[in-house]
Amino acid sequence: MATQAKRRRVAGPVGGGDAAPDPVAGFLSWCRQVGLELSPKVSVSRQGTVAGYGMVARESVQPGELLFAVPRAALLSQHTCSIGGLLERERGALQSQSGWVPLLLALLHELQAPASPWSPYFALWPELGRLEHPMFWPEEERRRLLQGTGVPEAVEKDLANIRSEYYSIVLPFMEAHPDLFSPRVRSLELYRQLVALVMAYRIFIGTKNKTLRGISSVPSLNYIHGEALPKRDLIFLGLASEGPGPSFSLPPQNCLRMVATQLIPKGHEIFNTYGQMANWQLIHMYGFAEPYPDNTDDTADIQMVTVREAALQGTKVEAERLLLYERWDFLCKLEMVGEEGAFVIGREEVLTEEELTTTLKVLCMPAEEFREFKDQDGWGDNKREEDSLTITNIPKLKASWRQLLRDSVLLTLQTYATDLKSEQDLLSNEVYTRLSWREQQALQVRYGQKMILHQLLELTS
Repeated sequence: MATQAKRRRVAGPVGGGDAAPDPVAGFLSWCRQVGLELSPKVSVSRQGTVAGYGMVARESVQPGELLFAVPRAALLSQHTCSIGGLLERERGALQSQSGWVPLLLALLHELQAPASPWSPYFALWPELGRLEHPMFWPEEERRRLLQGTGVPEAVEKDLANIRSEYYSIVLPFMEAHPDLFSPRVRSLELYRQLVALVMAYRIFIGTKNKTLRGISSVPSLNYIHGEALPKRDLIFLGLASEGPGPSFSLPPQNCLRMVATQLIPKGHEIFNTYGQMANWQLIHMYGFAEPYPDNTDDTADIQMVTVREAALQGTKVEAERLLLYERWDFLCKLEMVGEEGAFVIGREEVLTEEELTTTLKVLCMPAEEFREFKDQDGWGDNKREEDSLTITNIPKLKASWRQLLRDSVLLTLQTYATDLKSEQDLLSNEVYTRLSWREQQALQVRYGQKMILHQLLELTS
């Protein structure tokens, strides 16, 4: 996987000049100019890395040692860019569902500015036209390769939101300020590419009191990010603070500091963490998946409405169907289910245990017991140990629970275009090596999910 993950990088997607002869030298010179402190024990290089430019340990690094410190002024954000004052004044008009519009406008402006202070930083960016996120795949290919995984649906929502955000907020703002945004950056495609980049590289700058201070792009952080690497190898973390998403605090000296979390031997590439993410999330956000069975955080989803559909299969008369819908409405009232929700199953645990336990209980309990349960609003019910939904305890569940869960798994497996045997055949012979990058990554996503679902079938048999 490492060799396949390599990608070309270019000076910048919309810059007017040629790339510098040595982008790394230019970047390091810029670091010195802005006061970005880089440990003498590390270097930014293409040598010894698996995905273009990276950060490599020149000497062994001990846990707790500083890797780099970035002054606040060097963080690329809506506050530090050259149009920061305008973005602040227009903050109300730039509000959006994603919350990223000000940062994206800052990027759009700085990318086309000939004298942007961040030009040396842009010179080491990945080539935007070669991003492998599924949002850039043709729709037919995305649906064919990722059907059943949940990725096509997530991408369609992303694309709809990006398009709406661009045409309702971003483009009108750029057209209102033609002196700040040249026609070549007024592009929905470029905006989509920057969204993908921000989705992969963004950090939240927070404080101890949970006040969100903004979203930034951090120059040095990108080169320890490992954009196409298995997260099991990612051994770096920043100083986390309270707040949504991955966040880093600004210490009193007003800079972001990155430190090692474990020993890094000399010559090893240094990586930031992606966090605990399933393969479908990794391919959605970063354009790659981990090969089975490396991703211990992989999950499979059973759509909540699929459990309802499985339960409906067991009804024989209209009265039973009406009662089942009454049970479902009650579960909605308890906020245990929703039309677009999913039960998340990991390799060793059910991540939505309370929701799935309550759903199986309510849909399977006798009618009189349900009436009593409903009258009590579902609360005060003592959970029995045998009702636990840890993976190892599933075989001990009531027979009716196991059957409903099994029927739900079978319906879920029908949403994929291929079966597990077909996937195993692809993985176990030389055909796999002839698959395209996208086909290989999609196969790993599908296979990991199906292995979890088939484990459930065995446990519920």
